[in-house]
Amino acid sequence: MDRNCISVLAILMEKVKERTKKSVHQSDQCEDWHHELLDLVAVYVVQAFPQFGDSDARFICAVLGGGTIDDKISFISRKTVTLIFEEVLRRLMTFMKDSTFAWVQDVCSLLFNGKKYSDWRLEPSNNLLEMAHFVLDILNGSLFCLNTIEAESELVQGILAAIFIIDWEFSCINVSEDKLHKEHIGETGSRLAFCEAVHAFRCKILDQFLRGFGVNNRKSLGTTLVQSVKCITFVDKFESDNFVSLCGQWTLDVFEIFCQDQVEEQQLLEQFLNKNDSWPLWVIPDGTGARLRTDNVSLSLNAPNNTKFIALVDKLISKIGFDRVVAGLISEASPSSTKDSLTDLGINKTHYSRPWLAAEILCTWKWLGGCVLDSFLPSFVIYMKNGDCGFSDSILNVLIDGALVHGSCSGLNLLQRASVDELEAVAEPFLRALLSVLSTFFQDNLWGNEKATSLFKLLVDKLYIGDNANLDCLKILPSIMNILVRPLSIGAEDRTNDLSDPYSESKLHNVTVDWLKRTVCFPSLSTWQSGEDMEDWLQLVISCFPVEVTERMQEIKPARYVFPAERAVLYELFQKQRHGASAVLNKLPLVQKLLSELMVISVAYCWEDFDEDDWKFVLHRLRFWIEAAVVMMEEVVENVNHTLTNGANDVNASLNEFESAVVISDPFLIELARNALVGFSLFCSLIGSQDKEHTGNLNHLGSEKWEIITDRIFEGILRLFFCTAASEAIANSCGHEASSIIASSRLGHRQFWESVASCVLQSSSHARDKAMKSIEIWGLSKGAISSLYALVFSCKPLPPLQYAAFVLLSTEPGAQLSFTCDTGKVSNDGILNNEDSFETSSAENVHLREELSYKLEKLPPRVLEMDLVAHERVNLLVAWCLLLEHMTSLPSSSPARERIIQYVQESTSSIILDCLFQHIPLELYMGSSSRKKDAELPAAVSEAARRAIATSSVSSSVQFLWPIGPEKMASLAGAVFGLMLHHLPAYVRGWFSDIRDRSASSAIEAFTKAWCSPTLISNELSQIKKASFADENFSVSVSKSANEVVATYTKDETGMDLVIHLPPSYPLRAVDVDCTRSLGITEVKRRKWLMSLMSFVRNQNGALAEAIRIWKSNFDKEFEGVEECPICYSVIHTVNHSMPRLACKTCKHKFHSACLYKWFSTSHKSTCPLCQSPF
Repeated sequence: MDRNCISVLAILMEKVKERTKKSVHQSDQCEDWHHELLDLVAVYVVQAFPQFGDSDARFICAVLGGGTIDDKISFISRKTVTLIFEEVLRRLMTFMKDSTFAWVQDVCSLLFNGKKYSDWRLEPSNNLLEMAHFVLDILNGSLFCLNTIEAESELVQGILAAIFIIDWEFSCINVSEDKLHKEHIGETGSRLAFCEAVHAFRCKILDQFLRGFGVNNRKSLGTTLVQSVKCITFVDKFESDNFVSLCGQWTLDVFEIFCQDQVEEQQLLEQFLNKNDSWPLWVIPDGTGARLRTDNVSLSLNAPNNTKFIALVDKLISKIGFDRVVAGLISEASPSSTKDSLTDLGINKTHYSRPWLAAEILCTWKWLGGCVLDSFLPSFVIYMKNGDCGFSDSILNVLIDGALVHGSCSGLNLLQRASVDELEAVAEPFLRALLSVLSTFFQDNLWGNEKATSLFKLLVDKLYIGDNANLDCLKILPSIMNILVRPLSIGAEDRTNDLSDPYSESKLHNVTVDWLKRTVCFPSLSTWQSGEDMEDWLQLVISCFPVEVTERMQEIKPARYVFPAERAVLYELFQKQRHGASAVLNKLPLVQKLLSELMVISVAYCWEDFDEDDWKFVLHRLRFWIEAAVVMMEEVVENVNHTLTNGANDVNASLNEFESAVVISDPFLIELARNALVGFSLFCSLIGSQDKEHTGNLNHLGSEKWEIITDRIFEGILRLFFCTAASEAIANSCGHEASSIIASSRLGHRQFWESVASCVLQSSSHARDKAMKSIEIWGLSKGAISSLYALVFSCKPLPPLQYAAFVLLSTEPGAQLSFTCDTGKVSNDGILNNEDSFETSSAENVHLREELSYKLEKLPPRVLEMDLVAHERVNLLVAWCLLLEHMTSLPSSSPARERIIQYVQESTSSIILDCLFQHIPLELYMGSSSRKKDAELPAAVSEAARRAIATSSVSSSVQFLWPIGPEKMASLAGAVFGLMLHHLPAYVRGWFSDIRDRSASSAIEAFTKAWCSPTLISNELSQIKKASFADENFSVSVSKSANEVVATYTKDETGMDLVIHLPPSYPLRAVDVDCTRSLGITEVKRRKWLMSLMSFVRNQNGALAEAIRIWKSNFDKEFEGVEECPICYSVIHTVNHSMPRLACKTCKHKFHSACLYKWFSTSHKSTCPLCQSPF
């Protein structure tokens, strides 16, 4: 057939159609317009290979009709229309089969599997894209003709499904982050162009067509498409969160297009979530309920695909809400909305509730791009806050049934509330899911005492089968009781004063006593053998007596009130186990663990019943368990030390050796020691409370009685502490990666190390001193102080450990060793005597330890450009905290403190202050409305600055610094700035005076004036008022209202009154000194005294009271005839407070060494300033 003929025929048919539209009604019989020859030509054209060109599609559209919804004029028979659209579908399927995406090919096969088109032979062609564009042109021009063959629903749905899938392929190619298929994008440029055209077609025309689509066909196509998405997640081997997001978006698009209300959406969700061979994995929907899946043979095979589908469901929940996807609720909200709008529960509940889906997600726990704790549980909590308790009860029943069927112990630490990390470590999926839901709902106060009571009753009923115990229930009950016991105990103490509610009315009390009596009937643990159910009963009892541990082990106490009957039976159980353990030592690890836990709860709840033998037994067992851990950890340190001294030269080999060296040989010893540390902390807190409020109890826990053994235990704990510190210090010699290995090894035993750190903070200076000396004697490559520095600057911090290291470095006896500097002798009045004055610059006299001086002196060149929470920046601030804490510990007039101050002035960079104000939000003080903005400053910053000034310590800010965050760094910066103002006012003032940015300067001054100066001024005036200058010739009066100090000095009928005025922004602005009265002195002398006092108070890095005292001493010396320094005209040096002692051999005048050093440096001469003789 000639191509020109087809072109002419296309034009003719278009003209015929236009004329027909004008002359006839659409309702006329369309069959009269059909012609057999047109049927033959149309079939020939659509099957021709290759096509004739653009004219053939134009011809097909002209004879098909259906270009718009009103265009019903067709010149070919319905049979021919069907043949044409079959060819359209064939070519779309061929295009899909040629896709570079495996999922497109798989979906194509599954879509048409078992249908009458499944036996089509789809052979690829060189003209594949031309054929694809040809059929797309036909669909563009005759889409509504598909309505005339609605009987051929498989054909119509197949074409529309193919359009959707090709559109999905376009969106998949467009996701550039999809690294899995990135290599295909470059190969499919032309294919991408066609997919883009399909996308445009789908957006422009298809939605309008679907609105007129038959209801049944629309629902069927929607089901086909959501099943296609489901198929993709189960058959494709993708590992990209981006691809899961795409699948989620495709599913939402289907819901929006094919669902006219939320009932239809729920019906489509049912189709989407219905079960197949791989899904669900744990729980199967059963009507409105659920049943457990028993064919667990497929778990390992189907788990990967199951988690991918859960990831997709999680995306849907995040988009349209927990209420619609999981709870299956229908509200008045727009059914097509994809926004997460949780409706209030004044809605109609339907049979679409899916507790099985919630249970399935909870059991899966982790999936691609998310997990239960991060996404699902928060959504569940938000839903629950709106009050739908029935749905949560259904989920709870499923999880309880699953946990009972699988009957597995949790392995949790039953003494304390389970942490998130511990819950994640539970191996059995149903029990882990159950515990996480219970823990979350009770901690968030979604459930309370009433719910806990109903659950408790349910579980107690399940515990017994007749007179026998249900062993599966007995295994899971302890971990559940660990959570329930706290809400069950709410109000128990209040009920003890209510005579109408006797003890027997308490369900928890009665059941606990019963469980205790059962456990007492068992033989002693010393005779116990594995396989007996005594373990489960004892764990159940332990779970009923939890201890409350506050954050970072700051306080440990009983978590609930117990009735006297409970305490009596618990003490009876303890006594029985004590006598048994004293007679025979059973070394089975599980026996030791149970005994340690029983001992802790007995100390917590029955300590008042203990006699001296009980305490001896407890303390000796605690020491034994701690010492066992010490021996093991010392082996670890020696292995690390050996790796450093004898390790391989190859870096990777050394790192592998370090990883092997830190492996804990027996984790059970760590668990025993952790329990022992909790018990010892309880004991220490009891001793402290008894010492404070001795009531004459016969069982008085006097600290003197147990001093020797407690010191021994503290020494063991300190050795544990120094073991991990020394390991990191040693590994640090091999670089950051090696020290990181040591630091990471602690994270697996977080509670243990937190307990160690808590006990370290309670230890005595005597115990610390002995522990430090033992480390030095040990002969490791790093000593005690180096170990503490390595820990406080650790690259992977464990907050309590780092704070404990900070405290040991900044308090005695560690403080004496952690800051190495030479100290001179001090005279009775606190002034350095002539023999021990400064000879040279203090930089030559002060030698701080390298771990500290390196950070203080050698600031990173780009410190101001670092991230605000960069590790190096954090360590810089911590180093300054250590230095400032050390200055606080030194007497105000001591030479050691003077040398530290001189060291700061000469060796450190004031850039540290610029760093501080990168954390403190100065922008709040910029502009004309700074007063109004004062209140907007984060409370943590202002409070930290005030507290540091008031307490002369930054310890509290350091304590809560880790884990590092911007707000905590801002708080620390505020504290450091406040303490620097307190200890180094002249140093800070010098930095402030050098600021050239006027707006920054004003903002810093406004901050200081608002939050620091009031406390500083008050402290200064109070110290001056309290100071005892003890001299009839000198007096000081203070006016707090005027912020003024009047100093009166009289001597030999001469005298003067000097007024010191503190500015509102003190000490950024220097104090003003004025002479208001002078008697019997010359103007020159008056001016000299005035300038002298001004020099002392402005150069003083410390308290003003000390500056006044030194100024008085200066004139006392002058009146005594001591020669003043000819350079500074002062007897006592205004900065280092030394006396003039370097004499010129020619003129015999004496000079301050610091003044002479400065003279030589600036004049570039070495001659006497007065007589010019060589010095």
